[in-house]
Amino acid sequence: MSILDHLNEFHGLPAFDVPLPDKEVSLPEPDTVAWRISAPADGKYDFDERFHHFLTSVAPHRVRALIIGQWDEIYESDADAVIEPLLMAKDRLTSLEAVFIGDMTAEESEISWIEQSDVTPLLHAYPGLRELSVRGGSKLSFPAVTHANLRTLRFETGGLPGAVVRGVAASDLPALEHLEMWLGVEEYGGDATVADLAPILSAGRFPALRHLGVQNSEIQDEIAVAMAAAPVVAQLESLALSMGVLTDEGAAALLDGQPLTHLQRLDLDHNWVSAPMEQRLRGALEPSGVKVEMSVKPYEYASGDRYTAANE
Repeated sequence: MSILDHLNEFHGLPAFDVPLPDKEVSLPEPDTVAWRISAPADGKYDFDERFHHFLTSVAPHRVRALIIGQWDEIYESDADAVIEPLLMAKDRLTSLEAVFIGDMTAEESEISWIEQSDVTPLLHAYPGLRELSVRGGSKLSFPAVTHANLRTLRFETGGLPGAVVRGVAASDLPALEHLEMWLGVEEYGGDATVADLAPILSAGRFPALRHLGVQNSEIQDEIAVAMAAAPVVAQLESLALSMGVLTDEGAAALLDGQPLTHLQRLDLDHNWVSAPMEQRLRGALEPSGVKVEMSVKPYEYASGDRYTAANE
């Protein structure tokens, strides 16, 4: 996924924009696409009108995936403006498996300006939900929750509140296979610490977890040091520590820590690792079949400043 463009697929389904109420467009079968609903502030219809049109234009009980884009005056209203209609439609969207909240490009809203809210009511309302993705960390809340079927949980933020990380860490999610958290920077609310991650990094918290991403962080070296001894790594198939301020210090900790040769993929894109250290990583892991991703390199300012991939 890229925050520079709208999603072109979600939950394994191609994205399809719900047409305006006054447009007659041939619609796909309800369960074959991820339906995107977006309501720009200068549009002809507000979000409630577009959502109502969607519910009355398709067979809602067959819809599997929803992508929520811009909602009306996004700088004046938070994600409750779109979460509340979803909650009210829970008895109609009975096959819903996946929701993405905040599919906006930087032209519509910088990632850290998207006003989120408590997204856990969606999990309470939809026990069959398998995937929940959120873009934007401002006002984001995730108190501890129990959910039997959630398999993918993803937070794309320029600053993820530590309270959200602690809420995830205290949650009971026995089916969770994919967890991705962009921690971001303190300037934009990213105050999570390695201590907040501790329950997630221990063995047994999420027994089904196969992919863990702790990314886009200004404390990426500290995270790498913690991962080097984290019991959860042994159960993973892939690990992502990309998009952040990773240096040779963090990379060396990974090499000197527990074996990583069981991984299928190690994502370290966007980092400040030196060429010799990159070769050491590849030499230690690629012969065992680990796909080491380090192709994306950020531009380093003349001052030597380092930055995360998404932070505004």
